[in-house]
Amino acid sequence: MELDNTTALVTGSASGLGAATAAALAARGARVLGLDLPKALDSAPEVSGVEYVGTDVTNADQVRSAVDHAVRGGGPLRTVVNCAGIGPSTRILGRKGVHDIALFAKVLEVNLVGTFTVMATAAEAIAASEADEHGQRGVVVNTASIAAFDGQIGQAAYASSKAGVVGLTLPAARDLAQHGIRVCTIAPGIVETPMLATVSEEYRVGLAAGVPFPQRLCRPEEFARLVTMIIDHDYLNGETIRMDGALRMAPR
Repeated sequence: MELDNTTALVTGSASGLGAATAAALAARGARVLGLDLPKALDSAPEVSGVEYVGTDVTNADQVRSAVDHAVRGGGPLRTVVNCAGIGPSTRILGRKGVHDIALFAKVLEVNLVGTFTVMATAAEAIAASEADEHGQRGVVVNTASIAAFDGQIGQAAYASSKAGVVGLTLPAARDLAQHGIRVCTIAPGIVETPMLATVSEEYRVGLAAGVPFPQRLCRPEEFARLVTMIIDHDYLNGETIRMDGALRMAPR
């Protein structure tokens, strides 16, 4: 599918995977709407071709407003990339007692329900657009994690939410096929994001040493490159792709 002179929507665009993806899509000629929380957008990078819109993905009204803005701006909405997410770590039974049930629900609300809300709302708008000469109207790329398969101690909420994104992939692709919309998911391993910038260099080296090959952390730009590859490859649909250097996470 062609990106030039189309519109793309990227959530979690203020930093990390979302920022790299927004920049990559803009470089390919797309008009990009970067969605993130207003506070996060205060430190978002200035990128030519990227317009930021303060949006909470757990708020259906805000999501619909952002999608409407994307449709009105010129160039058909063709691409949606869901990168927004949170990843607190808490054991089911810890020193302070039972896992906070509200926190568990919040992680699922952001990571899974937020992903679904953006995908479904955007799909409605994409389905109303003109198909290209191949019958295509759009591509949705969601973000899971290898935690969906190898959840570690303390990752009950996060792993559950990302496993939900993996489970959503195939039925979403089947549901949206009649509208010419493809759906794929990327499950990254350990990525150099702002979250990792807060840990020691020694800890980062230890994380990289656990990756079979290449023995380093993944770069956000590599995630963005895979997004563009999925968009370019018209026969990729309903698939979850691990991008982890063959890493399989240990319990801790």
